[in-house]
Amino acid sequence: MFHRILIANRGEIALRIQRACKDLGIETVAVYSEADRDSLHLRYADHTVCIGRAPSAESYLNIPSIIAAAEITDADAIHPGYGFLSENEHFAEVCQSCNIKFIGPAASAIKECGDKVAAKRLALAADVPTVPGSDGPITSEQEALEVARQIGFPVLIKAAAGGGGRGMRIAHNEPSLVTGYHSARSEAETAFKDSTVYLEKFVEKPRHVEIQIMADQHGNVVHLGERDCSLQRRHQKLLEESPCPVLDPETRQAMGEAAVRLAKTANYFSAGTVEFLLDQDKNFYFIEINSRIQVEHPVTEMVTNTDLIREMILVAAGHRLSMSQEDISLSGHAIEFRINAEDPDRNFQPSPGLIEKFVAPAGPGVRWDSHIYQGYRVPPHYDSMVGKLIVHRPTRKEAIAVAMRALQELTTEGITTTAGLFQQILQHSDFAAGEVDTGFIDRYFSPR
Repeated sequence: MFHRILIANRGEIALRIQRACKDLGIETVAVYSEADRDSLHLRYADHTVCIGRAPSAESYLNIPSIIAAAEITDADAIHPGYGFLSENEHFAEVCQSCNIKFIGPAASAIKECGDKVAAKRLALAADVPTVPGSDGPITSEQEALEVARQIGFPVLIKAAAGGGGRGMRIAHNEPSLVTGYHSARSEAETAFKDSTVYLEKFVEKPRHVEIQIMADQHGNVVHLGERDCSLQRRHQKLLEESPCPVLDPETRQAMGEAAVRLAKTANYFSAGTVEFLLDQDKNFYFIEINSRIQVEHPVTEMVTNTDLIREMILVAAGHRLSMSQEDISLSGHAIEFRINAEDPDRNFQPSPGLIEKFVAPAGPGVRWDSHIYQGYRVPPHYDSMVGKLIVHRPTRKEAIAVAMRALQELTTEGITTTAGLFQQILQHSDFAAGEVDTGFIDRYFSPR
């Protein structure tokens, strides 16, 4: 087992990883930028190292600084969390070359999973259903038009190295395809330094359903059920729940088995997520693989009674999975709300600043994962998420009731958050009935 793990991240995920390390008796190294000097996880770390100024490029994305911090503190492993360097194959390679264990998949798997074109080829090789589209990158307007005519409009233009909705355009006809092709390539080049795009059939009003997988370095792979991540704004997830309200046992099993086949085909180990679109006829189509722990992993932990971060650490240390597929069952219903420092009434404008008063939600069925506290100043330099509210009850109806109570209890005076928006969503009849899709937020709750 590792002696000391450096956590190459910030915020709630840094604190979450730190707690898992403490439970395993492992010392922790907390790195931080100058803007995060007052971050909560620094108080509980065994060692702390400042790695640069506030901008991410000078701190949390600064590989030499992070490696230097690991070396001077004698850390024998690094956990990247999510975001930042978590899906950076070069960082994983550097860790390996410095004899520091990267707690995540192999660099080769990160590279293959991170390229959406390569990932789609993996899915086809694993006999996993994919959305009809181009066989590989689209390199010209003419090729884009030919593929679109073959699969039919509307189509989705997607950046091969993309994520978070960047480098993505919907085209309903040939003129919009030509325009979208060039704008998607331009945005992808700016965001990812890679202008490669490909085409897919656009699935109308789909649900976004993902399967959590866990695999060890001995060939064992399991899936831990699904998460419905359909409530999104501009392709950014806001709310996740498990199990999916409309998924039947047969489809759940088929999706889980498909995810496991894909992981085995990719020689994948560690935690990962296989994402699918689910159409209105319960057909599912592979979208992508996320080769890291997800923001929404707590809902899976709640319904399966597992600690995914702990499992990641054990797998990275060479242990076999502590569970088999037969050991895993879903119990109850869990919902996670991403509490962002944003003002929904002002087009989700960021709301950094000093938290003058803070009261965390509590009580039966409530979990609060966060790094904020009264007197904490939310910096303007990073992602706006300040906490995750997770509720877990025997039924979805009960989970919604507890969530409403918890959201009302949550107090963050001094900043504006999305808590009020979630209270409105919970009271919407379509959400209560489980009748949502990826366009739900934009349709009912986006500023006009």
